[in-house]
Amino acid sequence: MTRPKVVLAESIAPLAIELMEQSVDVDIATGLSRAELLDRVADAEALIVRSATRVDREMIAAAPKLKVVGRAGIGVDNIDIEAATAAGVMVINAPDANTVSAAEHTMAMLLAQARRIPEADASLRSGLWERKRLQGVELHGKTLGILGLGRIGAMVAQRAAAFGMGLVVHDPFINEERAKRLGARVVDFDELLRVSDFVTLHLPRTAETTALLDAEAFSKMKPGARIVNVARGGIIDEEALASAIRDGTIAGAALDVFDNEPATESPLFDLPEVVVTPHLGASTREAQDKAGLSIAEDVVQALDGRIVQSVLNVDIGGAIPEEARTSVRLAEKLGRIFAMFSSGLPDELTVSVKGQDVEGALQLIALGATKGAMEAASDEPVSYVNAPVLAAHRGLVVHRTSDAAEGDYRFLVRLSGVVEGRPRTVAGTVMGNRGPVLVEVDRFEIEAPITPHMVLIRNTDMPGVIGAVGTYLGNAEVNIAEMAVGNYEDHGAIGAMMGLSVSRAISDAEVDDIASIDGVLAVRYLSV
Repeated sequence: MTRPKVVLAESIAPLAIELMEQSVDVDIATGLSRAELLDRVADAEALIVRSATRVDREMIAAAPKLKVVGRAGIGVDNIDIEAATAAGVMVINAPDANTVSAAEHTMAMLLAQARRIPEADASLRSGLWERKRLQGVELHGKTLGILGLGRIGAMVAQRAAAFGMGLVVHDPFINEERAKRLGARVVDFDELLRVSDFVTLHLPRTAETTALLDAEAFSKMKPGARIVNVARGGIIDEEALASAIRDGTIAGAALDVFDNEPATESPLFDLPEVVVTPHLGASTREAQDKAGLSIAEDVVQALDGRIVQSVLNVDIGGAIPEEARTSVRLAEKLGRIFAMFSSGLPDELTVSVKGQDVEGALQLIALGATKGAMEAASDEPVSYVNAPVLAAHRGLVVHRTSDAAEGDYRFLVRLSGVVEGRPRTVAGTVMGNRGPVLVEVDRFEIEAPITPHMVLIRNTDMPGVIGAVGTYLGNAEVNIAEMAVGNYEDHGAIGAMMGLSVSRAISDAEVDDIASIDGVLAVRYLSV
């Protein structure tokens, strides 16, 4: 079986490459021109980049087999997520890899600016001893305003508190209790500007945050305030900042990121009050190793058809509980079984989940069911990314319900809907070493392991039918790995169903042959 091809456009840790090579073919394409890279991704199923490679519509269109783009780092400004989503390509990053490094660099920049360390270093190296001129300020007792209290912002808050700084934060999505646990007070944007001695940014660059700190914002800041940005370039209006420093509105700044990078010219570079570094926030050996390993693991999982926590263009409804991953794969298989068994899709598909603590995973389980159903019913490539879009185009509405009552099984996923006027239902669970098991089809209760090749046979409840089916399959050199039988009584008539796990695909002609066996009422081959 051909292994997936992963194109590595930029360098990552050697350990990460070794990890991937255990299950995929890695094409190291670092240092290539754009034209050469476009050629290399033609048969790629995954592309890994850092910040220098532009993954735009052209790049995505050049890779028709592409399933996932991995960014070995946090920011994805260089990836066209809208184009990736339209193509059904999963975009993932390594959100935790550089958290510590970025927080530490923020503190380094804060201290360097407050104590004028770069300026003092340059002065002493030039032969001067300027202790009086190079007087700085303490962090202790000062107020630090934190814009964005995500992973990095929270780590900066912890470290700044250790320096004796007071903390105020502004984040539209902040949980106020979380801020209190960090010793921070939640304020609005204008108040943060008004009371902060130092302001540090930990925000993504979006339409709303671009030039967030502009001339108007600087005019509202506390006299003598200082600014630190180790987040994303473009959040600060650099021309306005330079003017505010020259006229004394702002005492100084420390910037690791810029509007246009690489930045070799800026009005800020001529100002001694400004400390600058060339986007070094994640540039530690530890961060680079963690980013490479994280993205390698997630790319391999994504190519294996699994959903990953770091996906950016799939609404997974929050953190993925570990047990939910198995449930999603079960739901995906049930979605395929539903569409194939029903020979179509309903207008409305209800995904019901029974068991304890299932509410948090319900959205993700429903997504898995949608993906499986669309894969079975569509000729287009289907992924977790584009499954909801394809479903909407087909007019499929997916409903979700959950119930803590366990019933006969500790955990159960049931899919139901009406196809061509007939109610259809399939249900399954996960059973220890048996893995995913189909436990209900329409009203027939069976316990058939869900395997790549399955046959469902509805038959009359009469002797000899099972034997005849077994004899036919044996003569066709098809091994029956496992069989489950279920009965259902309807108005006094008893019907039966066989669920078979078989060793190979069953052809249409073989399905017709089985259907002609006396007592067999209907046959469905399922490729799961």
